[in-house]
Amino acid sequence: MTTARLSEMKSNGEKITVLTAYDWATAKLLDESGVDVLLVGDSLGMVVLGLENTLPVTMDDMIHHCKAVARGSQRALLVGDMPFMSYQVSPEQAVTNAGRFLQEAGMHAVKVEGGREMLPAVRRMTQSGIPVLGHVGLTPQHVHQLGGYKVQGRTEVAAQRIREDAIALEEAGVFGLVLECVPESLARTISQQLAVPTIGIGAGPDCDGQILVFHDVVGLYDRFTPKFVKKYAQAGALMREAVQQYVREVKSGDFPAPEHTFK
Repeated sequence: MTTARLSEMKSNGEKITVLTAYDWATAKLLDESGVDVLLVGDSLGMVVLGLENTLPVTMDDMIHHCKAVARGSQRALLVGDMPFMSYQVSPEQAVTNAGRFLQEAGMHAVKVEGGREMLPAVRRMTQSGIPVLGHVGLTPQHVHQLGGYKVQGRTEVAAQRIREDAIALEEAGVFGLVLECVPESLARTISQQLAVPTIGIGAGPDCDGQILVFHDVVGLYDRFTPKFVKKYAQAGALMREAVQQYVREVKSGDFPAPEHTFK
């Protein structure tokens, strides 16, 4: 999978599938299941590291997990999420840190949050040969500025700003754009206006693709469940049941049985 192939998929009306991955085993499973794009999201701070939000996640955290994902994937496009304050200081800082994702971690592209304020960094990265996935709407790294995890673009003024940001990011060279938690009609309009693919999360069915957090999809994260999430399995409950059975059998002496013992 390449950025050019994603563009072809949009032109052909073929939906793009994206999921997050944070380790070798999950990446291998998702890759073999046919997921088009794997995002090593800074959401790992919450669903893997147990943090309250994504802000404390560091470059070293991201590089570590990206390396594991790269080892587990053979066909998907791999995108590394640039963490908070790894690209906001200057375009030079953005290029340096984005380059680490490609050079050290085996990623094919990076993702950055923000609109027109990110244009200098996005231009510098794309001019340096680093593919960039944009992200507008609800941007979790701005959670304190936004006043929480709220739907964005509900007023005409707010919607117009998001539309303008999307167009500006496309002109700056992004190969695609994540639209998070925006009204369905706004996501439809932006998807029709842009030549690059849009990837929705809480943005309705008219985006060119969809992304969800893997731990939400399979029921491994239970702190909260956003409205836009569909749980396709309750893996957390199954895993808990398996571990509880293991504990019971060890306590009772039923495990290990003769078939698990060397003679």
